[in-house]
Amino acid sequence: MLAGLAISAPAKEASAQNMNPFEIGGAIGAAVPIGDLGDVTDMGYNATFMLGYNPVFLPVGLRFDAAYNEFGITGTDANINIPSFTANAIFKLPTGGFTPYVIGGAGLYRVDTNLFGQTNAENRFGFNVGGGISMPLSGFKVFVEARYNNVSGSNGSTDLSFVPIVFGASF
Repeated sequence: MLAGLAISAPAKEASAQNMNPFEIGGAIGAAVPIGDLGDVTDMGYNATFMLGYNPVFLPVGLRFDAAYNEFGITGTDANINIPSFTANAIFKLPTGGFTPYVIGGAGLYRVDTNLFGQTNAENRFGFNVGGGISMPLSGFKVFVEARYNNVSGSNGSTDLSFVPIVFGASF
């Protein structure tokens, strides 16, 4: 019985702190290219805007992300940018204080290559999976998150993979 109370007490305390199921936030950080993308580009950056819905008494929520990733092409002044719009499921472990979570989803990625004044852009399907840790503060939450992103190849092109590692806040 004590174990049951110990497990449920932090979850009730955490949910009592934030009864609003909606959140809005943003994050910035590094974007690490891997695989074929890592062979031709340098480390880049990521900026993300998010809207979320987290039911108060359930550990599973929904988050919509609009992200922008940019990578410089090694040895040139050219770049590849990959904006994305994804829908993600998020599963939070019901703990007090630091809250670990797993996130994953799919959506539209737009691969835009700017090489020697020529631009080539195409829409592709992609998915992401990762995790993070959030911590509630006075009126908002901060978090650190890393997610593997895979953008499918099209017309004979290879898949592109990268991992944004970001720090953010949500309200």
